[in-house]
Amino acid sequence: MERIVLGSGQIYVKEFVDTIPQDSEIEQDENLLGFIQGGASVTYTPSFYEAKDDLGLASKKFITEEVVTLKSGIMTWSGNTLQKLSSTARIEEDKATKTRTVKVGGTSNYDRKKYIIHFVHKDEADGDIRVTIVGSNEAGFELAFAKDKETVINAEFKAQPCDNEGTLIIFKEVDKTIPDELSELEVSEKEVKSKKKGSED
Repeated sequence: MERIVLGSGQIYVKEFVDTIPQDSEIEQDENLLGFIQGGASVTYTPSFYEAKDDLGLASKKFITEEVVTLKSGIMTWSGNTLQKLSSTARIEEDKATKTRTVKVGGTSNYDRKKYIIHFVHKDEADGDIRVTIVGSNEAGFELAFAKDKETVINAEFKAQPCDNEGTLIIFKEVDKTIPDELSELEVSEKEVKSKKKGSED
């Protein structure tokens, strides 16, 4: 079913360990990266190499590289958010003073973590859409404090393969027009009717 997609959604981020869990496990409040502003965008960019003879009579083309990025602006955030946006971030919390300190930087602090970035677009009319990648924020971040505008952190997550097939994007949509799966009994009855009709003809 083709649809008109309107509206934004929510982004959940959870550390990736071997496999991607069920949607319900990812879509927990503690995994919500923050409310976003400006929506989210997923970009898939393949690179091709084409070998051709001088006369253009023979050619062969294949993909040499695939790059996937997921971008979004995070409007509600805290120091904990920065840890998911920087591979060198460390957090210290002082319970006595209720203070959270985030330290960013130092290549020796690179944590090598990969995250599940899970975007959910809710659509009660046509069905929900979910886009999932595994990767990390490789674009850094900027904290801009202005007197007349909210501080929004623009994150850009670059995807890495999430399985042994090299999958970079998992796009999942609810489509109510997909036909129901026939049970084994229904399939058997359908085959019997088809054979019976063929013998009568």
